[in-house]
Amino acid sequence: MLELRGIEKSFVGVRVLHGVDLEVRAGEVHALLGENGAGKSTLMKILCGILRADAGTIRVDGTERHFADYDAAIEAGIGIVFQEFSLVPYLNAVENIFLSREIRGRFGLMRRREMKARARAILDRLGIDMPLDVPVGRLSVAEQQFVEIAKALALDARLLVLDEPTATLTPAEVEHLFKVMRELRRNGVAIIFISHHLEEIFEICDRITVLRDGAFVGLRETAEVDIDTLVEMMVGRRIENSFPARGEVSQEARKVLEVPRVQLRKGGPVSSFHLRAGEILGFAGLVGSGRSETALSILGAYPAAACEVRIDGAEVRLRDPAEGLARGIGMLPESRKEQGLITSFSVMQNISLNNYRKYRRSNGLIDRKKELACTKDVMARVGVKASGPEARVDTLSGGNQQKVVIARWLNHDTRVLIFDEPTRGIDVGAKAEIYQLMREFTAQGFAIIMISSELPEIIGMSDRVCVFRSGGIVATVEGARINSEDIMTQATTGKVETGRMDHVA
Repeated sequence: MLELRGIEKSFVGVRVLHGVDLEVRAGEVHALLGENGAGKSTLMKILCGILRADAGTIRVDGTERHFADYDAAIEAGIGIVFQEFSLVPYLNAVENIFLSREIRGRFGLMRRREMKARARAILDRLGIDMPLDVPVGRLSVAEQQFVEIAKALALDARLLVLDEPTATLTPAEVEHLFKVMRELRRNGVAIIFISHHLEEIFEICDRITVLRDGAFVGLRETAEVDIDTLVEMMVGRRIENSFPARGEVSQEARKVLEVPRVQLRKGGPVSSFHLRAGEILGFAGLVGSGRSETALSILGAYPAAACEVRIDGAEVRLRDPAEGLARGIGMLPESRKEQGLITSFSVMQNISLNNYRKYRRSNGLIDRKKELACTKDVMARVGVKASGPEARVDTLSGGNQQKVVIARWLNHDTRVLIFDEPTRGIDVGAKAEIYQLMREFTAQGFAIIMISSELPEIIGMSDRVCVFRSGGIVATVEGARINSEDIMTQATTGKVETGRMDHVA
């Protein structure tokens, strides 16, 4: 159905695609894999008419096509669901599905009843039951994802590009998405599926194309490869073990953070935990179990019913994250682009945020030489790959953006770091680098709370694990008990009693 041959693209003299090939059959789910920066998004933007290739050809059903813009690609039956949603949050699902392509009758009036009926028919085809009359900003992430897919199908898309569609979905939502994808495949729709979760590739994809550094590496049948082979194709080397060896955390190690009492809501469960120097404490549990809210309540960023905090044995009351930062606690939020970075700013500006007092001279002016020296030093410490401190953050890969956030907190002399989904949306090579950094930090005496929805990450990186359910900690596991069976059993069936101390970690 689709053939891309010899696609080349350069930006400001830097070649990012080197003669890339891609072929997709009708009625198949085709994985497009590669590290961040491998050229996947650029290739898809060229396919969808958002960017123009410098060289190469695009053929749809054997006919060479040149798409002047996205509308031209849509006319050819190609739709894309971006990782960053393109929905208008205050419009409802029907209005978003038909945005700029409304069905109109005489005198240009919208035929809302017909639009709603067609939208309902598309969603019924997908097996999705959701309210059509509420603003999409009030829908769940999964429901918004399906609105995006319905939007593409309303345009009669025969080829659907899904860019990281599972990044923010729960396991149940992922399974429903795969059910929808299988139904589309049976109806002859071709799907290009981009994901960093390699286990998903083996569950849903028929064939795999791998890119590395903007070049085509290979095309494989899914049944003929394994994860190790794919990783080697993606990064150019074997990654024998993504998780570095654990260090030994002494029971005598200093408790840098103690939370003797935290209650997210009145009448809800009451929990407690502590964190030692040199330790990675995992927060595990299903989405909505209270992991992130508990971490945010420590910093005063979530209005918990009760939260008692001790830092180095002294009781403190943190009213907002600025006070937490002043006490040496930094947080890498779940959404680095929305909450952790100003992507239109440079690397140096992002690292300097919250730190300008450090560079201020006695006359109140900023010492730019000191700022530049500190930025270069901390960039080197965490291995930020960029053209220089002045590079815009939105030009960096996801892994390097994450490192910029880490660099900011190191530059602020923090000693406790809270990592919320630290490797979401980054590739296997960058994941291994983040894991190595975390272990290096703990070896230097840092203490880390790691919140993650990925069980292998929790198991591979945590020295102890607090398991959450229904807003509270139901168990703390360590040693041999840090395994998927114990953690999932507690996360799904662990007993939570309200209004009293349920578990002392």
